[in-house]
Amino acid sequence: MRIGIIGTGRIAKRFVPECESVSGAEITAVYNPHEGSGERFVENLWKKEPGKEGSPGSSCCDNDERGSKSPRAFEKIEELWPEVDAVYIASPHETHYNYIMTSLEQGKHVLCEKPMTLDKDEASRAFLVAKNKGLVLMEGIKTAYCPGYKKLLEVMGSGVIGEVRYIESCFTKLEKPGVRELTDRKFGGSFRELGSYVCLPILDIFGSGYEDVRFSSLYNDQGIDVFTKADFVYDGRLATAICGLGVKREGSLMISGTLGYIQASAPWWKTTHFEVHFEDASRVEVYDAEFAGDGLRYEIEEFVRRTGGTIEPEEIAGEQDRSMAIAKLMECFGRV
Repeated sequence: MRIGIIGTGRIAKRFVPECESVSGAEITAVYNPHEGSGERFVENLWKKEPGKEGSPGSSCCDNDERGSKSPRAFEKIEELWPEVDAVYIASPHETHYNYIMTSLEQGKHVLCEKPMTLDKDEASRAFLVAKNKGLVLMEGIKTAYCPGYKKLLEVMGSGVIGEVRYIESCFTKLEKPGVRELTDRKFGGSFRELGSYVCLPILDIFGSGYEDVRFSSLYNDQGIDVFTKADFVYDGRLATAICGLGVKREGSLMISGTLGYIQASAPWWKTTHFEVHFEDASRVEVYDAEFAGDGLRYEIEEFVRRTGGTIEPEEIAGEQDRSMAIAKLMECFGRV
């Protein structure tokens, strides 16, 4: 499958080596509307010399030092479409929806970075277009497809900790002051950047039918949230999602039940180790799982599998519901 990258920021740089590890996927094109950005991205990651045959902007692709073909770089998106079967959208959050809709209209499968959209209605419309065109639209929350996280959900679902009544998930990292996430007042901040991760286990386990959600935040001098806590109330269940870009806390996941609890060690979103604890403190069940590379390979593998048509409709429906729930949370947070 020929994949085009839309957007050439930090996450796109991590996507390239991860994609190369996936059979059946090849990056053939890169798009960035800013002059020279796409070409610099290709030159830096594929180590091609300007003007050399196979370098960005040339009419062919030769094998390079990475052992793969270097993609072509474009500044006009209409030039991208003949080169690709699918796109990976890694542009700023607020641009996702327009790129999704344009890509779907061009008949391309779409893997979009989280949050897929910042508005539930937009997410709903995008999924409807994808369905009507027989295309795959998938939100790229890498944790959801990692072996350790999937195993954690399996263990929880076995009933070993009884009925789950409380979930607490946390993801914090200390960003440098000048990054977009801490300077863009309208679309930056902790919750828009990390909220998809911390809400993931809550929505996967409890679903989107919460009765109430309340946000509490700490802000920097620019009015951007550097630490946010979202408290969910369900019928007989509670959950807390914590994220931060300027305040540090243990990045663990706790799932509490009536017979015991599951604790995933930090960084839980790269789930490699979790434990099941019980009232008898001497009884502990330990689980370990692989987490290869940066983890993006797992979502890419799943994306390739889906474009081949090998997925159950129930699985698609559940994930689409989760993506729309995340978009709704982003929308609600924007009104706080």
